[in-house]
Amino acid sequence: MSLPSQWPLPPKGSRIVSPAFMLERMQAHALSEDLYPTALGYYPRAKGHRMQRAIHDDYLIIYCVDGRGKLTTNQNQHDIEAGDIIVLPKGQAHSYRALRNTPWTIFWIHYLGNKAQDFTDYLLQHADYRVTHVGNHPQLRSAFQGLLDVARTGYDLSAFLTLANRLKLLLTELGQTRYQQVAPKGLDLEATQQLMREHLNSHISLDELAQATFLSKFHFSNRYKRLTGYPPIQHFLNMKMEYACELLDASTLSVKAIAAELGYNDPLYFSRLFKRTIGVSPLIYRKSTQG
Repeated sequence: MSLPSQWPLPPKGSRIVSPAFMLERMQAHALSEDLYPTALGYYPRAKGHRMQRAIHDDYLIIYCVDGRGKLTTNQNQHDIEAGDIIVLPKGQAHSYRALRNTPWTIFWIHYLGNKAQDFTDYLLQHADYRVTHVGNHPQLRSAFQGLLDVARTGYDLSAFLTLANRLKLLLTELGQTRYQQVAPKGLDLEATQQLMREHLNSHISLDELAQATFLSKFHFSNRYKRLTGYPPIQHFLNMKMEYACELLDASTLSVKAIAAELGYNDPLYFSRLFKRTIGVSPLIYRKSTQG
């Protein structure tokens, strides 16, 4: 599989290592101590590329955008192809190599930080997947390339702070992309949430939501919570209260009128739900956002 023609390749391979003095500054700085790159690079058609580590002292992400390779972890072998993401946590012994006849093209990032393990756990959420096929996404490839572009601006602290925070964004978005790849099948989350939005002015039951997805209530609830972190009815309530906040912010409607707009005949009951979800009453929320 080759790269689409609209994705221009960098002119040559790149390898950028954060020097020791910059690592110390990023480790101590409030804007980068959570997560920062220790090295990153791009290897095009890396014939003969191979690496073996018995002890891995940082975290590593590899994004294969062309060609093929092999990865070995804990005696398990993985065939790597274009569109695959490799996640290797700290301490994970491993070896990898490009195939001889179809050598891979890869972006890679080593990283550390106080929350590096948390970001890696998010990447590996719901399953201990070391390799996931996410496809050749233009936005993802541009994000990796953007990190290299920032890193080439010289050993300037502001550039490396930008680099650290772009890395946080990349890993967060990458975690969501991987999550969508390994999430339970049979539930169209976007369609389900659209159905919820269509009922913000009224009510919808768990039975009705499950029926719309052709799943039992048990399976629907479990899959929805795995995808969002919330039970479906709780998430529906959160969406209603978000809408209530919008009405409180952008209109002069009374609390009673807003309750009716959301399908609640009893404004006191609505106010209790609002406070339980948002943390303050509707009136206090409105006052806090004025001026």
